[in-house]
Amino acid sequence: MPSFEYPCPGCRTTNSLHEADCRFEGTAWPDIEKGYTDLVSLLSVEARSEDDLRRDVHGEWGPLHAAALDQLRTEQRVVEENGVLRLLTAAEYKETVSEPTREPMRTIYRKGSVPGCHDNAVFAMIAWYEMVGLSWAETKENVVAWLRESGSWARGGFEEASPEELVEKKRHVYEAGYGWKEKAQSAKRVIERAV
Repeated sequence: MPSFEYPCPGCRTTNSLHEADCRFEGTAWPDIEKGYTDLVSLLSVEARSEDDLRRDVHGEWGPLHAAALDQLRTEQRVVEENGVLRLLTAAEYKETVSEPTREPMRTIYRKGSVPGCHDNAVFAMIAWYEMVGLSWAETKENVVAWLRESGSWARGGFEEASPEELVEKKRHVYEAGYGWKEKAQSAKRVIERAV
């Protein structure tokens, strides 16, 4: 089941070692966690408008609450429907993140990879699934399925004997928690030129 580790909404670290330019560097880790739990505790009881959330949050609404809400939206843990914010259930979240819906990941997912960007595309897919909180087994399953279903594997250009072997060779991407955005943007440019 996807887990959530309360990443810093400024640099995505999950501990007190922030990146040098992080706007929340120096913020006590319990305060970062509180920013999230203030929101999640309210949204787990009932869906509410953003104005109501701002009003009802424990303490004073501040930049940390706003950034945490943005992060929860980005990671698709919270969705807005008819002007109301709602916390997804674990089952809904898992279903939601199985298919990326935002660019550049949507293009990579829907069109598949092409020779010339396979490394960047596979890297981006693995890093994205890690970022949204899937386990390694879930990530591997999703990326292998994507390679087959998108036509990426059939297009050729891989040295490995199977999609499973390819994904297993990229496990270091998952374990290191690399970001996906730069690789995804690069892969999308190549895919759009080829497809």
